[in-house]
Amino acid sequence: MPPALPPDSLALALWYAAPIVAQVMAGQSLADGTLEQVPGDIRPSVQDIVYGTLRRHGEGDALLAPLLQNPPYPIIRALLFCALHRLATWTDAPHTVVNQAVEAAGQLAEGRYKGLVNGVLRNYLRQQESLKEALADHPAARLWHPAWWLEKLQASYPKQWESIVSADNTPPPMSLRVNLRKCRQADYLARLEAGGIAAQARGEAGIRLQRPVPVSQLPGFADGLASVQDLGAQRAAELLDPAPGSRVLDACAAPGGKTAHLLERADLELTALDIDPDRCRQIESNLARLGLAARV
Repeated sequence: MPPALPPDSLALALWYAAPIVAQVMAGQSLADGTLEQVPGDIRPSVQDIVYGTLRRHGEGDALLAPLLQNPPYPIIRALLFCALHRLATWTDAPHTVVNQAVEAAGQLAEGRYKGLVNGVLRNYLRQQESLKEALADHPAARLWHPAWWLEKLQASYPKQWESIVSADNTPPPMSLRVNLRKCRQADYLARLEAGGIAAQARGEAGIRLQRPVPVSQLPGFADGLASVQDLGAQRAAELLDPAPGSRVLDACAAPGGKTAHLLERADLELTALDIDPDRCRQIESNLARLGLAARV
């Protein structure tokens, strides 16, 4: 049951993000569908925190080490990682981030660690310059890549490895796929512009947003006019390009982005498979929102 926190607050996003990060740190795959269980309105914010925190995991580990005498409860350690990531991206509102992290801590682990979270984050703000300077001796922390991976990159691409690392660390944009059965790409761009959402057309049905927004702000999302899907993933259906009436198998299909894209392009006899029943239900839910049908 979600706690009594404002629905659009950073505290609620951190409350959802911390357990997910803790689970990944304990060995669970992020692809296991945990993010899909977060309510739709706040999911983009939670996903941004989770992805950003995991990208910077090595940095967070190095920054927290001198600030913690004993490892805290795993979910609280994950919350601190999330808060450090948000402090790095909300540089103009550090005290707001600390306050919201403390609010989230009050709803985790029976609220026993509010003081710890407050103290660690405030100590970090006081010492952040010296803590960041110390990262120069920790390439894995400074460059957000495991040491073994950096070694492989340097060996394989001695001249390009630094640019590869830089590209890896660039957050991806939020991209949409217009359901061309219901709306033209140009018309959907016009609806975004009318709603004050800056975007550009990409490919036959893709749109790249200038900045991420909650799906609740996307025009016609609930009516199936568009889906959130990476532009690279959209290439799969375009390259396969099955003729109408083709029999298609989409294995490992959840949450159903490519399944839906294929069906938006042509009438197909499509079977979508996934090993997880819960994730199969996500496929069915996405198809229902888009007005599509497949054997799941």
